[in-house]
Amino acid sequence: MSDDGEEEIKEEEPSLGIYEGERNESKQRHGKGKNIFVNGDVYDGQYQFGAKSGYGSYKWKKGGARYIGEYKNDLRHGEGYFIYPDGSKYRGNFVEGKRTGYGSYLYANGDLYQGEWQNDVKHGKGVYLYKNGSKKAGTFVNGVLQGSGEIMQPDHKVQGNWAGNISMDIPAKLTFSSGFSKEITDPQFFTGIPSIAQT
Repeated sequence: MSDDGEEEIKEEEPSLGIYEGERNESKQRHGKGKNIFVNGDVYDGQYQFGAKSGYGSYKWKKGGARYIGEYKNDLRHGEGYFIYPDGSKYRGNFVEGKRTGYGSYLYANGDLYQGEWQNDVKHGKGVYLYKNGSKKAGTFVNGVLQGSGEIMQPDHKVQGNWAGNISMDIPAKLTFSSGFSKEITDPQFFTGIPSIAQT
């Protein structure tokens, strides 16, 4: 999946291809313009002093990825919407080309993460919603849940300290939808998200 920061999708250099649009007195791309790159990628948007800056859209010919949003100095910077080649989608903040700040990531399989990012990795408070209705919430540190949090299932929830991304340390508190609560101290009792691959 595209949310781990390993699959970086690069944009072509600004000076390549065919450009149609405004220029400043120094003949730099400046204002509204459209660039069709040698490889077939297309950027349509604002330029400042030769660099993509302001609002624009970039469409990759290969893989069908698209970005619509803000740029600064040729990098995605500010609010944006990115559709990745696998069909997953991110809407949120970018800083210097990386998902950083608050954003929502819809996975190709229907799962959804809403929360904080840093350098393309889940980092900070967030909630991960599985398409089957289960949820996990807490604080991510470089993509891994740490500290206190909870797992929410349709009929119960588990509260405690995270032991990785799919289970809680013992002891943990189990609360059923009926209101009945119990402290779990037996390590044989599973306090995780059943039948869900680690994300």
